[in-house]
Amino acid sequence: MTVASTLAAQTATSEAVGFWLLAPVAVLASLAMLFVRKAVHSALLLALTMMVLAVFYLANSAPFLGIVQIVVYTGAVMMLFLFVLMLVGVDSSDSLVETLRAQRVAGIVLALGFCGLVVGVLGHAAFGSQRPVGLAQANSGGNVQAIAQLLFTRYVLAFEVTSALLITAALGAMVLAHHERTVPRPTQRQLSEARFRGGSHPGTLPSPGVYARHNAVDFPALLPDGSTSSLSVSKVLVARGDVQDARTVADDVREIEQSGAEEER
Repeated sequence: MTVASTLAAQTATSEAVGFWLLAPVAVLASLAMLFVRKAVHSALLLALTMMVLAVFYLANSAPFLGIVQIVVYTGAVMMLFLFVLMLVGVDSSDSLVETLRAQRVAGIVLALGFCGLVVGVLGHAAFGSQRPVGLAQANSGGNVQAIAQLLFTRYVLAFEVTSALLITAALGAMVLAHHERTVPRPTQRQLSEARFRGGSHPGTLPSPGVYARHNAVDFPALLPDGSTSSLSVSKVLVARGDVQDARTVADDVREIEQSGAEEER
């Protein structure tokens, strides 16, 4: 019996159906993450891929890894990255600028090395002499206890090196993102003087309104001399020709009232 038939015999129907439904989603999301132009979309696709991987962990008797994948990586780390991207703003043209020398060459070398690692793991799983035995024996004392025992005994060196790499990456990101100001920050007095000397209206513009014969909400703003402020009149009314001089309107009203009085007589 081959390894493939052994795996098929040990895989439950629900687990197989879930894998064939979610595996294409993970692969497509991973590929789309590499080819989309916006960094925010790439982060969202990476979060989707991590959630699918969490489901795979849960289906393979690894509940601790599945919960950590959702809570820590997807819910905390990726949401932090997404918040920073939306707050700072990263344009697609920023990826064309190399902030570090030879970073594209290093990226290609690392990508090829990762591909070789994946091919080696798949080849060992498909054609290796060891057959999968499941996680029942490893999880006999508890999944969390088994992971802790492996991390702090057999893989303690790799665990500590990974921790050092994460701390180094965080410090490197802080150093690369920090920049000194080339000009001093303007004071409140300088900002106030620039606002008054700029030629524009220094304060808040009055609310727009329409002409009325009495002091109402729809009456334009009044200046200290009692005249109406043109800034409070909507430009749409001016463009439509609906704005008239108050004196002209008052004279027209007076004439209408006089003609009405004469007709009554």
